[in-house]
Amino acid sequence: MKRVVVTGAGVISPLGNDWPSVLEYLRSERNAVRVMPEWSIYRGLNTRLGAPAADFEMPEHFTRKTTRSMGRVALMATLATERALKDAGLLGDPALTGGDVGIAYGSSSGTPAAMGDFGRMLLEKTTDGITATTYIKMMSHSAPVNMGVFFGITGRIIPTSSACTSGSQGIGYAFEAIRYGRQKVMLAGGAEELDATAAAVFDTLFATSCRNEEPARTPRPFDRDRDGLVLGEGACTLVLEDLDHARRRGARILAEVIGYGTNSDGRHVTQPNQATMAQAMRLALADANLPASEIGYVNAHGTATDHGDIAESHAMAEVYGSCVPVSSLKGYMGHTLGACGAIEAWISIEMMRSGWFAPNINLDEVDPRCAELDYIGRGGKAMDIDVIASNNFAFGGINTSLLFRRWVE
Repeated sequence: MKRVVVTGAGVISPLGNDWPSVLEYLRSERNAVRVMPEWSIYRGLNTRLGAPAADFEMPEHFTRKTTRSMGRVALMATLATERALKDAGLLGDPALTGGDVGIAYGSSSGTPAAMGDFGRMLLEKTTDGITATTYIKMMSHSAPVNMGVFFGITGRIIPTSSACTSGSQGIGYAFEAIRYGRQKVMLAGGAEELDATAAAVFDTLFATSCRNEEPARTPRPFDRDRDGLVLGEGACTLVLEDLDHARRRGARILAEVIGYGTNSDGRHVTQPNQATMAQAMRLALADANLPASEIGYVNAHGTATDHGDIAESHAMAEVYGSCVPVSSLKGYMGHTLGACGAIEAWISIEMMRSGWFAPNINLDEVDPRCAELDYIGRGGKAMDIDVIASNNFAFGGINTSLLFRRWVE
């Protein structure tokens, strides 16, 4: 089996679009959540909170012609991918069009506005507003398909539209494609755009935070007084590469991917299951041939939902023990849905490289129903560790766990 390494990354996030910007945000221990006044027009929508992506500009070569089939989610994914390819030294490389490079990438859905055009057709019995590209913008695999066309990718495309595990499954399936020799390079990750319709999904489940007057105080993963999640948006692409291929071209290596576990609860589409969460973590450890004691830090899914935080915390304690350092990044940037698995994995890698791990913000008092863990507190935690875990869990009972090892030549 091949060894798989990360050789590039590109990101668009609520905290910034490069590591120095994101690190500054993390160290400031403030979040990017704000009130969304434009959502006030929707009767029945209780939450007014969101975490939009930091400002970004599309380069001039993203012309009207090359982006006509892209909604915001595909635009962010493609721009993040271009940045990742540049970071890896592969932008414009002939390998992109030669069949050795593939894509594993996902989002919960395509662009909601395009879906609205078809909804209007059903309600008003007219095709006004529907164009030749409306479906391309709305389809769940809009991001990877548009990325493939934009960069001329001729290898395999693995769409991973699995809600909150879209990004982590993208990385996991990319890892497997390279590990078993099917591709030399994979563009992996996920993207999501912020929209009131997504907020409504969780609002109907009473899972959104309604602290509309104090956006800086929410979400509150694992906190006794948490009242639900806040949605964010963004995109993150990691370049995964066969180690031998990376060495031959003298690539800079950010980390090694060493394990991936995924499974399903098989019992309920929205209620988390501690047992299968724990099993996904064990699958990743077995994949990496590592004992749980080797995990030096866990980046938790930590959505600040009632049942989710409780089940996840007990699964972590069951697998890793009560002393493992844990933090959730959603307190900073909300839940970026299809992008979260990739953005959080990337930030976790960068924290491992820097030797400093961000705290759980807005965690004033751990919910006594959550398991005993080392929830990283104010000031963060300086740690020199070799292996980290990044876990995500999604609607449909889909569970993922990714393991990364610090790279040392």
